Amino acid sequence: MLAVLTAHAGDAHRLLQEIPWFAANLRVRLLPDWETLPYDSFSPHHDLVSERLATLYTVMRGECDVLLVPAGTAAYRLSPPTHLAAYTFFLKQGEKLNAGQFRAQMTLAGYGHVTQVVAPGEYSVRGGLVDLFPMGSPLPYRLDLFDNEIESIKTFDVDSQRTLYPVPEVRLLPAREFPIDEQGRTRFRQRFRELFEGDPGRSGIYKDVSNGIPSAGIEYWLPLFFEETATLFDYLPKTAVLCVHGNVPEAIRAFW
Repeated sequence: MLAVLTAHAGDAHRLLQEIPWFAANLRVRLLPDWETLPYDSFSPHHDLVSERLATLYTVMRGECDVLLVPAGTAAYRLSPPTHLAAYTFFLKQGEKLNAGQFRAQMTLAGYGHVTQVVAPGEYSVRGGLVDLFPMGSPLPYRLDLFDNEIESIKTFDVDSQRTLYPVPEVRLLPAREFPIDEQGRTRFRQRFRELFEGDPGRSGIYKDVSNGIPSAGIEYWLPLFFEETATLFDYLPKTAVLCVHGNVPEAIRAFW
């Protein structure tokens, strides 16, 4: 595997377009930036989070030949690989689906229940139909249930809500790069009290997380949700070759 650190995000996007022209058989993935400034009061677009999670998952499983990462993106701490492994599950045609257990799994993975699915990280249950939009997926899926068995799985169009084509299974990645379940919230509160002085009850972020609400910009508080965070190198295989494109050290100094 080849990991390419680029000085600028534009270089990584250009390589993503150019490499397939010369080696169409290579599996090339980009780890995109959040495209927000540290401690901005709004969160990254859900499509970016979806692409980041899908890329990290494929790298972790050894299903990537070339990984492109802008230097600024590589400087951030990441959730440990165990987070992705613990919160990823599959739904297959012909399997039994317990509605209560399914809702619990979706909540655990950070998915939001909505009336109509339009974006990654959402799901909807309407009688014998289950719509869900997994993170890292280009299209949402519609599960047709017969009693408690998954009779069919089909992709559907967000705009028209019409089904497109059948698939045998669905991979569900977590909806966020950090856990918002009870264990994650408890760890966040403990770390917050350790690191910050004063009354935590006066902090909006602290109160939101305690109530299970992911505040806008919560991504930059990611280290508080884990005992230990990871770096990009924790996801790369030991045999990975690292390559730099452009003046990466200067880009990292400018970013810092």
